Amino acid sequence: MATAFRVGLTRDFLKPDGKIAMDDIGLSVLKEEPRIEWEFLKEAAAELRSDQVASYDALVVLAPKVTASTVRGNRRLLLVARFGVGYDSVDVDACTAAGVALTITPDGVRRPVATSAILYLLALGHRLLAKDRITRTGRWAEKLDHTGVGLTGRTLGLVGLGNIGQEVFRLARPFEMRHIACDPYARPEAASSVGAQLVDLPTLLRTSDFVCICCSLTPETFHLINRERLALMKPTAFLINVARGPIVDQAALTQALAEHRIQGAALDVFEKEPPDPDDPILKLDNVILSPHAICWTDECFLGIGKDAFRSVVEVARGRVPDHVVNRSVLESPEFQAKLRRQGGPAR
Repeated sequence: MATAFRVGLTRDFLKPDGKIAMDDIGLSVLKEEPRIEWEFLKEAAAELRSDQVASYDALVVLAPKVTASTVRGNRRLLLVARFGVGYDSVDVDACTAAGVALTITPDGVRRPVATSAILYLLALGHRLLAKDRITRTGRWAEKLDHTGVGLTGRTLGLVGLGNIGQEVFRLARPFEMRHIACDPYARPEAASSVGAQLVDLPTLLRTSDFVCICCSLTPETFHLINRERLALMKPTAFLINVARGPIVDQAALTQALAEHRIQGAALDVFEKEPPDPDDPILKLDNVILSPHAICWTDECFLGIGKDAFRSVVEVARGRVPDHVVNRSVLESPEFQAKLRRQGGPAR
């Protein structure tokens, strides 16, 4: 009888009552490989311990950190499948050293995150929250004080033109905006395919009416949008962040919003999550906030789950999955040996 391929899912997929928090995360995909046995980890943890993961061939990870101590010395673990596209919670180098592949789920999040950016674009432009507030408080006569900003002919600037950024531009096309992007790694043909012009960051910030952060958090992008760069933005401009909080210097942004040096912002992410209850950004009325969940829909969870579980099925069959972050691990003798144990080709 073939040896079981054991998969552990982090416990934060569950509600306190033990039920899965999302309606459908694509677990049916795992049935495609009869050898797969899966379960939720017995304990919830902010950082996974080595003893928690020692008996698994693959992990599907929502929020917990995967550190060097998580994977060090692990001779069994073959895959960490992140349930999402961000991987700043995973020590990529440590995974590579341990012969563990890390995958993400770009196909699952592309449309949900891009539609979230469009949601923010429309909500900011139409002053949705301000109009909601004056309606609820009986200040109907103040509606002329909250005239919105039309999109036609305005400039939408994206910081990052990867999978999600390109989808944002595709969805925004009917608004007849000007599209510009800053991404040192973007190919000119990728930009032209979505009607965008590649520019440098100062030009983007000076020119855009809406600046949307769509890049990954890396040492290079930490506080990429800082005090000096916020000062380049138009006083009528809006900032949207659907990527990662630390890409923006939150203290500098809070000050810029409080002093009305930019018109407003919409943030799904924060430097510290959750933010402190007394964080001054929570008191401002020209910023829309959501709890790193603006794209959380049934479509999003199902798409992400199918992506993540397909990676699990592929490695269980001895195959290299799609969307491997640490591509160098594929040449690792330890990774190759683990893959061969699942029936992968000898190299």
